[in-house]
Amino acid sequence: MTATTLPSWTNTPAPGTAVHTRPLPDLPAIAATLGTPVTSVLLAAHLRVVGLLAGETEVSAGFAAARLDGGSWRELARAVPAPPAEAFECHHPGLTARYGVHEMSIEYDRRSFDAAHVARIAGYLTRALAAMAADPDAPYLGCDLLSDAERQHLLRGRCGPVRPLPDQRFHELFAAVAEQRPDATAIVHNGQTWSYGWLRRAANRVAHALLAEGLAAEDVVAVCAERGPYWLAAIIGILEAGGAYLPLEPDYPPARVATMLEQSRCRLVLRGCGISPPEARGCHILAIEELANAGRDGDPQVPVAADQLAYVYFTSGSTGLPKGAMCEHSGMINHLLAKVEDLRLRQGDVVVQNAQASFDISLWQATAPLLVGGATAIVGRADTLDVRQFLDTIQRGGATVLQVVPSYLDVLLRHTEGAAGRLGRVRCVSVTGEAVGKPLVTRFFAQHPGLALVNAYGATEASDDTTHEIMTAPPAEELVPVGRPVRNVTVTVLGQGDTLVPLGAPGEITFSGVCVGRGYLNDPARTAQAFGDDPLRPGERMYRTGDFGRWLPTGHLEFHGRRDEQVKIHGIRIELGEVRSRILEHPRVRAASVVATPLPGSGNTMAGFFTSDDGLTPDELADHLRTVLPASAVPAGLYAVDALPLTANGKVDKRALIARAGAATPAPVAAMACSPPGTPTEQRIAAAWAAALGRPPETIGRDDHFFELGGGSLSALRVVAALGGLVSLDALLRAPVLADLAALTDGITTDEVRS
Repeated sequence: MTATTLPSWTNTPAPGTAVHTRPLPDLPAIAATLGTPVTSVLLAAHLRVVGLLAGETEVSAGFAAARLDGGSWRELARAVPAPPAEAFECHHPGLTARYGVHEMSIEYDRRSFDAAHVARIAGYLTRALAAMAADPDAPYLGCDLLSDAERQHLLRGRCGPVRPLPDQRFHELFAAVAEQRPDATAIVHNGQTWSYGWLRRAANRVAHALLAEGLAAEDVVAVCAERGPYWLAAIIGILEAGGAYLPLEPDYPPARVATMLEQSRCRLVLRGCGISPPEARGCHILAIEELANAGRDGDPQVPVAADQLAYVYFTSGSTGLPKGAMCEHSGMINHLLAKVEDLRLRQGDVVVQNAQASFDISLWQATAPLLVGGATAIVGRADTLDVRQFLDTIQRGGATVLQVVPSYLDVLLRHTEGAAGRLGRVRCVSVTGEAVGKPLVTRFFAQHPGLALVNAYGATEASDDTTHEIMTAPPAEELVPVGRPVRNVTVTVLGQGDTLVPLGAPGEITFSGVCVGRGYLNDPARTAQAFGDDPLRPGERMYRTGDFGRWLPTGHLEFHGRRDEQVKIHGIRIELGEVRSRILEHPRVRAASVVATPLPGSGNTMAGFFTSDDGLTPDELADHLRTVLPASAVPAGLYAVDALPLTANGKVDKRALIARAGAATPAPVAAMACSPPGTPTEQRIAAAWAAALGRPPETIGRDDHFFELGGGSLSALRVVAALGGLVSLDALLRAPVLADLAALTDGITTDEVRS
């Protein structure tokens, strides 16, 4: 039986071991009260503390195990086996606890634990014994075992700095800047500039037009437009008029658009130039350009309260139905000011706006620089997909601040390696949206030692980012921390029964304070599951992220992954986040993701996907994993891919990876439904697709659709690069079926190729 591993905690690792001793209370009296042997009392307390520290409900001390899913102290003591000797030891990696009748001692490895932390562990054990004596029938999950000092530190010492919140909304602060600097550049887009004065007048006209349509406070207004100056004017105009902004991507499936509009009860849709009107039954569709270029351009002077709804972003739901996360003006402005404060935004800064409108980071990218007299450099989708063009665009636009997902940063670094100055004036790069691996951070600083790298973490439901890890060098930790809470935000790590977990112990990450949104639009059931009153801070609202993490000795937060990334493989519980972290530890791995895939019949297996610049093979990676993981945690399938597929929001597309894993083993030739590539061009394109998608070449057919096979923006870039100019990105987007793409490349019409 493998003993549970306890999380390490030390800022000053040192060689050798040390011992902490402490007297024990009157154990015979406690045992008599519980009606159990003394050794059972000690073992029950030990296993409860192990569960608390490890964040586990199933724990083991090597010779004994327990399932900690509820019950009383008495029931727990009676459920554990009595050790055979009066004195016994409980061994865990790096730590051994020895128990006698009158004293306990804890021997620990100083490379993993420090003296103060081990003293706290001893305190948890003595308080567990005291709780047993005080009320044997009390539920053990309701007792956090913390000292008063540690509890107060966790409640008050792990909060963001307290900052006064201005009694003004974003659009009012923007208007003040525009009043002072009307001719200054507010927007850079496609090589042209737009001034603060133009943007203010355009936004005011949109606001007046919406009010003329009968817009009331908190009415949802959808915007379906390509990102550009008029898109930004529409957002500001909606906020000025007291409405709530809802982004719609122009290429969203009609069914999803209909669901979003119906769920939000939206009746006004602002449409960009050249965008086909969405199927919006019962909605009035207005052209943004027409509204922004005519009509009254004075400030509408609509009073907007701090707790008024500012925007709605729809996120994916576990049930398959999207959830409309609602955030208020107070949360929005606090987040924008946190970006200004932590990224040190100032007049003259140019922030790149490259995120799709449906991704909530698009909002801060577009608006935060406008609070300080900076400019927003809007980079369109086509320029973002073409990495070389993206780099040229941010150089020409004088960009100083950039935020991307780690997967895209990986691609950027491949193109900037050995090219000094390729990032131009950029002084700060932020990553967000998914966990960033230490190897990527190390590569970043090796190429760009003078830049800052900010690892941002948060949730749409909590007004976007809530923590920032501001780095000027790679971190000491193997898992890159997500940082400290931003201004006016409280982060709490909770265990079972909504109790605080000890310092260094994993638990669910929750957010409290002004950042917490209102809930999910017209969805009270799912709102109740994730939002509610803070059980530890009366009067405050809390959002439960479903993410797991822990506090580090530095006071920074470490992210471990989603709660639903915990799976069972052959009956053994595996954390997919841990497996991914171990893959990323390999020095030749650039990016990685791990998914659980269903086996025929029942059960799961694991598949790991990774990118490597120098041809690391799955067998080589498997050999590495066998040295750092138990055999049960090594993925059954490991696949080298050119790039990880991304969703529209720029995150790793787990569904596409699961589909790839299911198709990775080719079916027998007789059973294959696809027609094999025929012409030399088809065969060459198929080989490039197979490499980019991580699939065997024989599973790619001439009738296959690149994006239906799991292709994404980054894998499309890899195909274009692999084919050496034979196929352009535009051609792949216009002709995603292999046979059609080959025909287009060869100059043959689609009718000819299919005849």
